[in-house]
Parts: sequence; structure tokens; C-alpha cells
Amino acid sequence: MGSIVSEACGRELHYPLPDEAATAALGQALASRLQEGLVIYLHGPLGAGKTSFARALLQACGVQERIKSPTYSLMEGYLALGRPAWHLDLYRIADPGELEWLGLDALAQPDALVLVEWPERGAGVLPAADLELSLSYLGTGRDAWLRGATARGEQVLQSLKP
Repeated sequence: MGSIVSEACGRELHYPLPDEAATAALGQALASRLQEGLVIYLHGPLGAGKTSFARALLQACGVQERIKSPTYSLMEGYLALGRPAWHLDLYRIADPGELEWLGLDALAQPDALVLVEWPERGAGVLPAADLELSLSYLGTGRDAWLRGATARGEQVLQSLKP
């Protein structure tokens, strides 16, 4: 995975991400290990790299079209690795009930890749996370923690361990 160094810590992996290229490398590494659908919750403050990570992951999964931030549309759909992929940004949601009209049933497809920024704002209406990525600021770079939340997520996490 290039110059990214991971550190295993129980059920979590830690990645220092000194720059956007390192964030992209993490997205590429994860994409190369996706064998089936996966729901990934993306946590972190504004500007921590959630959208950059999602963009890198989707591009590594073969999405050729422009991958834009779903901040205003709330949800963008793609075809990735021959399967549906959804990227949600729930920052502007005040109540999970606001998501009813989005057609979230598509997110429950077992082969879908689902990336959710600000998942706590959709609590109770989103599919459960298989994998959670927490990003935070670390000097001029970022700090990333990946945690498996289901057996499927754990399997992906194990495949990323050095």
C-alpha cells in the first residue's frame, strides 16, 4: 500500500495519513480487498478527508465519471466493480426522518458499496456499518482508524493487516 504504515490495535487498524496521496492510497488498498458489498461509515470533522477518501475508493473501484461531493444532493449513485455504489453526505440532515424520500431501500442491497459521511445524522434509518473509518487532524496531515463492525467488516480489516 505504498508508504502507508498501518498499526494493528485489537479490532482496529491505525493509519497516519500525511497527505492526500496517503488518503488515496488507503482508499485504493481497501478497494482492492472488496469481494462483496460493504457499508462504510465515515466519521470526522469538516475537512478531515471523508470525501477525499470516498472519491479515492470509488475511483479505485472503477468509477470513471466525475465523483462529486453529495453535500447538496445528499446521495450520489455509481456503478463500482459491476455493483451499485452509493455515497451519502448527511451533514445537512437535522432529523433522520428527513431521509424517507431518498429511497434508502437501495442501500440494503447485499452487493452494494455504501459510503456514509455523518452517519450519526441518519441513525435508525441507515443500514448498519460493516466498517467504520474515523478521520481526524494530525498536524498538517490526518489520522485514520478503521474498525470492523460486522463479520464482513472484520474480514476486510484482517485482509488489510500487515
